[in-house]
Amino acid sequence: MIRLYNTLTRKKEDFQTLAPGVVKMYVCGPTVYNDAHVGHAMSALVFDIIRRYLEYRGFSVKHVMNYTDVDDKIINRANQMGIDPFILSQKYIDDFDQNLTDLNIQPATARPRVSKTMPQIIAFVQGLIDKGYAYPASNGDVYFRVTRDDDYGKLSARKLDDMQAGSRIEVEELKENPMDFALWKAAKPGEPFWESPWGNGRPGWHIECSAMNLQELGEQIDIHGGGNDLIFPHHENEIAQSESFTGKQFARYWMHNGMLQLGGEKMSKSLGNIISIKEFLSKRDADVMRMLVLNGSYRAPLMFNEETLDGAEKGLERIKSALRPASAKTASASVGALNVLSAQLELTKNGFDAAMDDDFNTAGALGTLFDLVRAINTARDAGAGSEQIQPSQTILRELAGVFGLRLSEKTGSEGADKFIDLLLEARAEARKQKLWSLSDLIRDRLKDLGVTVEDSKDGANWRWG
Repeated sequence: MIRLYNTLTRKKEDFQTLAPGVVKMYVCGPTVYNDAHVGHAMSALVFDIIRRYLEYRGFSVKHVMNYTDVDDKIINRANQMGIDPFILSQKYIDDFDQNLTDLNIQPATARPRVSKTMPQIIAFVQGLIDKGYAYPASNGDVYFRVTRDDDYGKLSARKLDDMQAGSRIEVEELKENPMDFALWKAAKPGEPFWESPWGNGRPGWHIECSAMNLQELGEQIDIHGGGNDLIFPHHENEIAQSESFTGKQFARYWMHNGMLQLGGEKMSKSLGNIISIKEFLSKRDADVMRMLVLNGSYRAPLMFNEETLDGAEKGLERIKSALRPASAKTASASVGALNVLSAQLELTKNGFDAAMDDDFNTAGALGTLFDLVRAINTARDAGAGSEQIQPSQTILRELAGVFGLRLSEKTGSEGADKFIDLLLEARAEARKQKLWSLSDLIRDRLKDLGVTVEDSKDGANWRWG
């Protein structure tokens, strides 16, 4: 039984879906006005790993990720650049789709965008007005009436009275309560707008996700995900709108990933410490970012720096080391090493599932893979042949695939590979003549060029990386 931490109840719960064998999962996507950064990558990777594991366990996952393409930030940036805001947003949607492909993140089942969901948004707002949960203001704005929602604040564990007492929001005569939030905003000069019963305008941020959720997945979903910076007010307001509109529980489980941190600080544009996904992928393999996420808890802050990235890269190479073929030379492995490998294979298969069933404990599951890596390498070094280690290698690659790791090796041209083979022959001759300094020099210079040389009793092997 899978158990996951539910932000709404603040405890781990057994995972039970609304419909047998089907998971309806909505994850908040980006506001597309600039290059996506590695913080966006972290959230996308977390829910990609969760989705992959659910599918590995036999669930059919309906995964929706939205694009917010109507927003103040988009409009302001487009005006600064002198271009149409929808041309700007389309560029960054295309870029983010490519980022996801480069990171080996599976495409969502549906990727709705605000600009194409406007009739549903307007109908949603009108429905809230009809039920008495919202009211139009004299200027064409429409606000949600928070005092009508008896359990407003349940996701973030905030009480409305405390929020009102601590509110620094300027007094707005248009609002009945300073905590009321906008469902619809009256049009301003130079902005895109849509016609509505309350006049020309565009939607508020929160109503967009509620309407897209309803359109794509229906009145109730299994999992709603996103970064923990969205708990309040975005997700809190989504709950208020959706449950007031339908009269039903909106999401059964709320899952939130922690924030990416650079030097102990949250990544943010205001601090100027943003690293784009493009920039990261120009320097590191996509699997390195995925390994960084796998090494921690999805709910905890994730430290992003050269040290943690180097550690993730070393872990990745360690897994790849177990996928090397055995020596072509026939040798007989020790019975003990093969018995250890067989036992570890079963321990890894069971341990992987047990760890992931416990709130998607990727670090624990990764540990079971490293145990199998050690057993495979030990058996190979003890003389095991390819047929003896292949079943374990197959399971290792399969479970790494559940994580979305591609484990691809760097490759050079055929000529470069042959030249490296020639250098290793020369190095082997140098070792026979006990020219250790020359042997080490060849190994070290190859390392500088991205080639790792590994010595064993059967000779030297090499690989890219």
